[in-house]
Amino acid sequence: MKNWKAILGTVVALVLIVFILLNNKSKSDAKAKSVETLKSSPVSVVQAKKQSLSDDISQVGTITAVNDVAIVSETQGRVTAVYAKVGDYKPAGSVLVQVDSELRSAAYVSAEVAYQKAKKDFDRNDALLKEGGISDSQLEGTRLNFKTVESQFITARRQLSDTRIKTPISGTVTARTVDMGTMVSPGMVIGNVVDISKLKLKFNAAELDAFKMKTGDEVTITTDVYPGVKYTGKIETVSFKADDAHTYPVEVSIVNSKENPLRAGMFGRVSYKAAARDNAIVIPREALVGSLKTPQVYVVAGDVAKLRDVIVGSEVGTNLEIRSGLSETDQVVVSGQNNLRDGVAVTIVK
Repeated sequence: MKNWKAILGTVVALVLIVFILLNNKSKSDAKAKSVETLKSSPVSVVQAKKQSLSDDISQVGTITAVNDVAIVSETQGRVTAVYAKVGDYKPAGSVLVQVDSELRSAAYVSAEVAYQKAKKDFDRNDALLKEGGISDSQLEGTRLNFKTVESQFITARRQLSDTRIKTPISGTVTARTVDMGTMVSPGMVIGNVVDISKLKLKFNAAELDAFKMKTGDEVTITTDVYPGVKYTGKIETVSFKADDAHTYPVEVSIVNSKENPLRAGMFGRVSYKAAARDNAIVIPREALVGSLKTPQVYVVAGDVAKLRDVIVGSEVGTNLEIRSGLSETDQVVVSGQNNLRDGVAVTIVK
C-alpha cells in the first residue's frame, strides 16, 4: 500500500514538472514572437493590377470668338448719327457711326475739282509733247503738279470716308461707347463687333496630356448652358512652350450651332480620347512616395520592404498608371510607408 502511494506521488510530481516546463516554453516563444514583431513595421498593401486605359482627357476652357474687333475712330469731330445698338447684327462694311463731315466734304469737292483740272492739263501737254509743241521739262512740271494734286485728292477722299465709321467684319455689336453729340478723336474705341459663327476654346493642358494631343484631332465640347448638347471641335494648336505653371496652351476651333448658339466668354468642357492602352499597371495614388518628379513606391518582397523608382503615366481617378518599375505580381505598400526605409522588415496587416 505504501509503495503504491509512493509511485502515485512520483507520477504527480513528474506531471507537474512537465506542465511547468511546457508553460515556460510557451511564454518564451510568445515573448520571442513579440520581440520579433516589435522589430518589424506594420504596413498595409495592395497588389498592382492591370487594366485597360482609354486616356480620356477632360479640361475646362474659355470660349472666345475667332474675330473679335474693337471699332476705332480714325477721325476727329462730333457724332451726328448712330446706326447701331448693342445686339444688332451688322454685315461687313456697314456704317455704325457718322461723324460731322461738312468741312471734309467741302475739302473733298475742292480736291476733286483740282484733280480733274490737273489731270486734264497733264493729258493735254502729253499730247502736245508728241506733236513737238512743248519740251520735256514743261511736261515734267505738269506731271509733278498732277501727282501733287492727286495725292491731295486721295487724302481728302480718305478723310471724308473716315467720318463714316464702319465695321470691318460681319458680326454682332457687343459694345457701343458713343451717342449723338459725342466728340471722338483718332484712336478712340467707339464700339466692339464679334463674329460668333466661328469660335475657339482655349485651355491649358498638363504636360502628359499635351503630348497625347495632335493638331487636327477631333474633340467633344459640352457646356452647362446646354446640358446634353455636344459640339464637335478640332485641335488647332498645341503650344511647344509651357507657361509658368508648366502647362501647355491649347486652342480648339468650333463651328457654332444655330440651334444652340455658343457665346464668347462661356466656359466649355473639352473631352478628348487618346489611343487606348491595354494591360496598364495601376496602383492607388497613396502608394506614391515623394513627388511626381521623383516618384517611388515600397514593394514588399518576403518580409522586407524594397524602395523602387517608378515612372508615372496618367492619372486614373484616385489611381496612377505606372509605366515602368512594377509588375502585376508586386505587393505595394499603401499605408505605413512613412515609417519605412529601404530594406526594413515589415508585417502585413489588414
